[in-house]
Amino acid sequence: MIKKLFRLASFLFLISMQYTVAQTPSEERISGIFSGISFDQFSQMVESKSNYRMFFKQADVDTLTINVNAYESTIENLLDEIFRGSELYYAIDNEKRIFISRGTALNMELPKDFFEVKSSSANLIVDNSVQKENKDRSFAKNRLWEIGSSNDAPGATVAVLKGKIRSFESGEPIIGALIYTTEQGAKSISDEKGNYTITLSKGRHTLIFQNFGAYQEQRQVNIRGDGVLNVAMDDNIISLNQVTVTSEKSANIERPEMGLSSITVQSLKKLPAVLGEVDVLRAVLTLPGVKTVGEASAGFNVRGGAADQNLILFNGATIYNPTHLFGLFSAFNPDMVESVDLYKAGVPVKFGGRLSSVLDIQGKFGNEEKLKGGGGIGLMTSRLYLEGPLSEKTTFAVGGRTTYSNWLFGFLDEDSEFRNSRASFHDLNLNMKHKMNENNELTISAYWSKDAFRFDKDTVFNYQNLNLSASWTHYFSDRLEGKFHLGHDQYTFDIQSEQDPLNAFTFGFGMDQSSWKNHFTFDLNDKHQLSFGMNAIYYNLNPGEQIPKGSESILLHEQVSRENALETSFFLGDEYEFNPKLMFSYGLRYVIYNYLGPNTVNEYPRNSIKTEETKIGETAYSSGEIINTYQGPEVRFSARYALDNFTSIKAGYNSMRQHLHMLTNTSAIAPTDTWKLSDPHLAPQLGDQWAIGFFKNFQSNTIETSAEIYYRKMRNLVDFRSGASLILNDNIEQDVINTQGKAYGIELMAKKTEGKLNGWISYTYSRSLFRTNPDELGEMVNRGKFYPSNFDQPHDIMLAGNFEFTKRINTSINANYSTGRPITLPIAKFYYNGSERVYYSDRNAYRIPDYFRVDLSFNIEGNHKVRKLAHASWSMGVYNLLGRANPYSVYFSPENGTIQGYKLSIFARPIPFITYNFKF
Repeated sequence: MIKKLFRLASFLFLISMQYTVAQTPSEERISGIFSGISFDQFSQMVESKSNYRMFFKQADVDTLTINVNAYESTIENLLDEIFRGSELYYAIDNEKRIFISRGTALNMELPKDFFEVKSSSANLIVDNSVQKENKDRSFAKNRLWEIGSSNDAPGATVAVLKGKIRSFESGEPIIGALIYTTEQGAKSISDEKGNYTITLSKGRHTLIFQNFGAYQEQRQVNIRGDGVLNVAMDDNIISLNQVTVTSEKSANIERPEMGLSSITVQSLKKLPAVLGEVDVLRAVLTLPGVKTVGEASAGFNVRGGAADQNLILFNGATIYNPTHLFGLFSAFNPDMVESVDLYKAGVPVKFGGRLSSVLDIQGKFGNEEKLKGGGGIGLMTSRLYLEGPLSEKTTFAVGGRTTYSNWLFGFLDEDSEFRNSRASFHDLNLNMKHKMNENNELTISAYWSKDAFRFDKDTVFNYQNLNLSASWTHYFSDRLEGKFHLGHDQYTFDIQSEQDPLNAFTFGFGMDQSSWKNHFTFDLNDKHQLSFGMNAIYYNLNPGEQIPKGSESILLHEQVSRENALETSFFLGDEYEFNPKLMFSYGLRYVIYNYLGPNTVNEYPRNSIKTEETKIGETAYSSGEIINTYQGPEVRFSARYALDNFTSIKAGYNSMRQHLHMLTNTSAIAPTDTWKLSDPHLAPQLGDQWAIGFFKNFQSNTIETSAEIYYRKMRNLVDFRSGASLILNDNIEQDVINTQGKAYGIELMAKKTEGKLNGWISYTYSRSLFRTNPDELGEMVNRGKFYPSNFDQPHDIMLAGNFEFTKRINTSINANYSTGRPITLPIAKFYYNGSERVYYSDRNAYRIPDYFRVDLSFNIEGNHKVRKLAHASWSMGVYNLLGRANPYSVYFSPENGTIQGYKLSIFARPIPFITYNFKF
């Protein structure tokens, strides 16, 4: 009996041992048929049949389709089969948790020195650089980093932590990253060099580094004194959840500036663009408060200002004509753009020279790791770029675009006068950066673009931009940084006509400016960050020159006197954090403008109309002699009060001065527009803007809402008398009418920044009104009453949406409605002195029909394998999906004794596009 009991006990023990072994992570068996299912479904089936639990990112397994049969298979064998040939790896811990990752398997064991506290020293610099973190980055976020020394200011309760944030992949600085603590509420934002400064109480903290388009980083720190912590962040090349137009989370609440909009490079690729070309300016036009007078228009209008009142900068260089092909394409190669910031209000004190806005575009200077490139091929344009290191300290980026658009004119009607037209453009960018040492960095930037077009066999138009600049950045200390910029900018255009030898000519215009800029940033303490420096711009302007072309031409050589001026400005600003809720940004900019010889200035009696008959003489000035001086201050002030972490109220005031005037009788910038410097007869334009805004975020900052109200006053604006001649006019002051302006409006916006469905909707109500200065002598437009400007469009609604079907396929839709712009119409005919005359309405008393357009595009990405020879994508869609014939202008022509009206539409039908993009 005892033997039988012993045998039974032994048998049960062996069974229990066998069951136990079968339940170890390596022996639990899986059986089943898994055919044509997603990995998500596979994981659910495995978890239902076993004790395993799987953890993975949906984006990593989106493209996997499971087709395996299993019979008593181990989970390791199944995963090995499923992941064969992919970039996916797995790791299993003792609790049967399966962690799936891309690129490398997770290490389930802590390093031996994990619980060892790092050695400390005074002002310790913890350099989490690409090289150091590459070895053991998995545990960098959980290690305890000792910062500073307890012997440093032992009585202080707080310390200042500084550092630099850069991309782990490229080594480039990350701009606009948000740095904050989980428990204290202290926050900071990295600047254009990736530098940040944050004040923390001494002791343990968890620091979060959050950047849009990158994985979140975390650091455990023990603050013992002042110190430096540098962090490298992974680039998120897998997720396509980029917001269309955005800045970092909660930055719209935290920043004191209002009227600032930032556009990411990723967002540009999701906006439908005409003929498939990604376009910086069209992305800007999707922002509230920014409008254009019509399709294919060069330039843009901001908060009721004219197109020439926007300062457009590319790597600090001034761009005078920002478009190609009559406004169809912007002058900026999207592959060479790093960031785009538009300041509609709260303009930083370092900027000046324009009344309405500043568009600051920063280009790429190449990554530090390896040679990369890319480009695109579309129906009308192609582009190519390369970037990478030249040495350990030097990087470069070069890009170019060209067009082959002439074939499109062949699709016009055979009797069309434009069928034989020709149009082309080219542009080239070259940027280089050399890091001399830790405290000195040199950058060189060059940009060139040229357009050529003709509408008939007679006249050929050409215009080009040329910009050269060099910048030196020097870090004097951890608190003081200086940037020195030397640049030369040039814009020229010419018109050639030679079909008629007797009237053959070449007409040209040229603008040259050389600039020197000093900009210093000084961290006074944890409450104040000072910004100060000076700018100097020397203008050399050729207002126009006509040269006879060929020996048979009977035209005379005519030239408007060249103009020269020196504009110098000094500025001082401060960003002051009074407390975590209240923050100020304020400054003063003082501008001195000298109009210089050589030149001859007409003299007129005081308080008289300037005409050829009232001219009483001329005064000649020698080279370099100061003819007259304008000077005055520009005030900048903005404040932010945070009601809570998700709500803030902002208010601001700007005053601006502009000494350059565009001479044009069109609503948009045209290639033949000329510029004029302020002189004794033409005073600088002056502007003031007041604004207040309410900003509220919802659902953990994933939904942003804002409401901004503004009011602007403008003085010394340029308008022209009836019949004014703007070309080759050496006495332009006789045709100018001094004008005042006012603009006001409200901008409402709601934006969803995350999720499969994201985008925004905005509504703008605005008015832009002009009137002749009451002190002006002579002609008074509309009897001195206010009249709508050419770009007054009261109502504007913009909808931009993106929907991701998968991580590789998404669609975008844009819808835009705006009130038709003003127009002056002929309203009657009358007879005078025996001839028939036309009577026109008051200036801009009527409007052309309202504008409405819908664009649709699809973006298809290739697979997201990191190690590929090249990554490819397709963009396709339809511009003007509804085929609406939106009027660009309305004009009238006498025909058979009647005045016939015509409507001109640029795109009166749907325009499909397709572009192939690649990068390597």
